[in-house]
Amino acid sequence: MRQIVLDTETTGLDPQQGHRIIEIGCVEIENRRLTGNHFHQYINPLREVDEAAVEVHGLTTEFLADKPLFEQIEQEFIDFVSGAELIIHNAPFDIGFLDHELKLAKSSARDMASHCTVLDTLVLAREKHPGQRNNLDALCKRYGVDNTQRELHGALLDAEILADVYLIMTSGQSSLSLKEEHVEIVSSSAGKRSLDPNRPALRVIHAAEDELDLHRQRLEELDEKCEQGALWNSLESGSNG
Repeated sequence: MRQIVLDTETTGLDPQQGHRIIEIGCVEIENRRLTGNHFHQYINPLREVDEAAVEVHGLTTEFLADKPLFEQIEQEFIDFVSGAELIIHNAPFDIGFLDHELKLAKSSARDMASHCTVLDTLVLAREKHPGQRNNLDALCKRYGVDNTQRELHGALLDAEILADVYLIMTSGQSSLSLKEEHVEIVSSSAGKRSLDPNRPALRVIHAAEDELDLHRQRLEELDEKCEQGALWNSLESGSNG
């Protein structure tokens, strides 16, 4: 299964008010592994970037002046995402802008729905964590994904971070079960994101005696259900011997 985690940056909030895409970032996942393949492009929007938007992503009108137009990178972008499932956080925003760009370019690609399916991770997060904050920063904190370099929004960096969040959020490892899916997350952003060397050491929390008792009871229950006994008990016996 081929999936593309996608993010965009824009000149403002509404394409119907003339706002345009100024950056597209995509990373590829195949069979739940990041492949290292990506698509990244800055785009000249042929208009001023709103000051409020610059405060979010740092991309100025001057910086974008010599970048290609959307119509010049459109085919390469469509070729990269075609046939994949797009993974997007708050998908209506990005898809709305992409469809608007295709319309302005009078593209034969018509719209994104003609080439891709879409999974909205914001909808997924709200289903899993109702009543909680589910923006990307909140999900990074919840799932332990490093986002220390995210001082400003950037399409490629945010796509890389969202890929890590998505793989963890959908791993199914919510309980102790040998049947649950094993997910190998190989970060596509090696060399681009690193843990803060000044971060505090992780606090070690030891189990209380009542928690250990409950753990032993659970192992005994598993031991009774397994024909050859629970592996944990045999390992514990071997280590004690």
